[in-house]
Amino acid sequence: MSDESNVLDQLISRVDDDTLRARLAHEVDLLRGSRRFGLVFDRHLPESVRLPDHPIRKGIRVALRDESSAATWVVDRFTDRTREVAVLTGDGGERHISELVVVREFGEPIYPGLRSVERIENGPADAPWHVVINGENFHALQALRSTHRGKVDLIYIDPPYNTGNDGWIYNDRYVDQNDRAKSSKWLSFMERRLLIARDLLKPTGILFAAIGNDEHHRFRMLLDQVFGDRSFISDIVWQGGTDNYAKYISNKADYMLVYARDKDALDHAETSWREPNPLVEAGLVAGERIWEESAHNPSVAAKAMKSWWEGALANAAEVPTKTIKRYVNFDEDGRIYYGADAGAPERRSSRCFRQLPHPESGRLCPAPKNGWRWDEDELMQRLKDGRILFGSDHTTVPQRKSYLVDLNQTIARSVFERDRRAASLRLANILGDKRFPNPKDHQVLMRWFRMTAPQDAVILDFFGGSGTTTEAVMQLNAEDGGTRQSILVTNNEVGAVEAKKLRKSGLHPGDVQWEASGVFEHICRPRISTVVTGKRPDGSSYSEGLAANVEMFDLTYLDPGMVRRGHEFESVAPLMWLEGGARGPRIDEVPEEGWALTGAYGVLFDVDVLTAFAEAVTDAATSGTPPAVVFVITDSEAEYQQAVERLPVGIETVQLYEDYLSNYTINITGGGR
Repeated sequence: MSDESNVLDQLISRVDDDTLRARLAHEVDLLRGSRRFGLVFDRHLPESVRLPDHPIRKGIRVALRDESSAATWVVDRFTDRTREVAVLTGDGGERHISELVVVREFGEPIYPGLRSVERIENGPADAPWHVVINGENFHALQALRSTHRGKVDLIYIDPPYNTGNDGWIYNDRYVDQNDRAKSSKWLSFMERRLLIARDLLKPTGILFAAIGNDEHHRFRMLLDQVFGDRSFISDIVWQGGTDNYAKYISNKADYMLVYARDKDALDHAETSWREPNPLVEAGLVAGERIWEESAHNPSVAAKAMKSWWEGALANAAEVPTKTIKRYVNFDEDGRIYYGADAGAPERRSSRCFRQLPHPESGRLCPAPKNGWRWDEDELMQRLKDGRILFGSDHTTVPQRKSYLVDLNQTIARSVFERDRRAASLRLANILGDKRFPNPKDHQVLMRWFRMTAPQDAVILDFFGGSGTTTEAVMQLNAEDGGTRQSILVTNNEVGAVEAKKLRKSGLHPGDVQWEASGVFEHICRPRISTVVTGKRPDGSSYSEGLAANVEMFDLTYLDPGMVRRGHEFESVAPLMWLEGGARGPRIDEVPEEGWALTGAYGVLFDVDVLTAFAEAVTDAATSGTPPAVVFVITDSEAEYQQAVERLPVGIETVQLYEDYLSNYTINITGGGR
């Protein structure tokens, strides 16, 4: 469609030949339809993954274990029956298998599984388990898309900031400041993960994404493209300190970009994010004390409260509003209040002009000039509740009785300040030494989780790092009795500086000493274990622990040659447990009965025993404890439908194929359920 203000359309309109003009206009329209507006960047191939535990076999893609080359080859054959020396395609030559590692590139199927590495049961039996997954987060997200599509309430991520100094890895290489494709690689890396993250969120779900100055502007545009610019909620600024050595302006600030999965759904849910006002809470505590000391005398208490307020407001960290200074009255129950205007701030259609009788004379008082701010039903309810304040006689306009406690829930400001050093010192105290620079502050995360997520929320972090998100969720549950569940995905990467030292020592990824230095094994795992149990890995005491259940897993890559020998269900069983809500016991083995049922989920392994299984599920539903999901393992669509018809209505059912690998295949287009 042409546009008179567009230069190209103006020039086309000057072409005399009707046919040529129409053809040019048509071609321009085609170009416009394919052109992207907004953030434009080169999309790089998805990252490959190294599988050090996989056996070297014919037809498998491999790379050098010592990372001296980025090249990959396919094993063409072996030189003899010992299969110790492989002949590689292309210019790979002959290599001993000890020099090689299996590599999967995008498009080559990967079969994920989970292997438990630590299980800490320290909370109620019916509480959801917090889950930590150590592995490549792109693949972990693909697996979670099968188990948690549309089930996550809140996602918080703190991805690499791409400063050139943070040493993030793309395709087994640290990306530094001198890489000309630094930003496009980072955007490709982030886009792939955000597209899956969007699928995991509930319609009312939200994303908090931390970012620094280097990529902030590009990151917001990327989020606009993935979530839609209408889904933008806020750009929160965290002022973490001051750089006194800066030449121009201190930039010791980070940002949290907040987006909704579906802004319309969030608005329709009528949610509001509020937090306690510290000044109001202090005033309520002081008011209670003053009320007791004044022997319940409102006039004496009001005078004392006014004096206390003046001192408190003078020392407040933030400048208080003028309104809060007016709360210096006490009613007969000791509640602090002031008389506020009850008139409608605008000409609302729902306002009424009803005149109320004065409680002493019974004569009608004038209504506010623009009418009451409420409709008649709400006005009469407020009158009944004693929340209308009358003047000395009927000539005065009644006011609304505004209590101080009503101000205790306030909307959060988009700028806040908290010194970052507190988080570093606390993590060092947990671990017994300083191992991780600049962790996120768990109290900051608790603040935002408290405001924005329900008490039974599922909270996901797929850039888990030191494990701050999991600790924040557990601490928040301990504070308010919530049942929030955290799912944290981290990896076992080694920082660029430490990696250089290890390579000089002849160590490489997959070696025991290398893996022991990674962020999961060296920081995240011991941190979470210490916080829950109260004991550090060295046996020293840190705290009394937390009443929480947590299990930590390694993301494994199943080798089809091994799983066909009967090991596959054990590896995918945790994924089914996760889909069932990660509550209670896990079904880890195929039972002789052909079916199994827990309080959270059930699995029908053999359709021939459908009757017994359906009866057990029905009994559970009748008793008020139905499973959240039921898995029916069959390759037959007819058998699956037969099972669905026999199960109680309202229970989610999932068909799984008898070849468990095909249910959770990832790394290919369309992979994963």
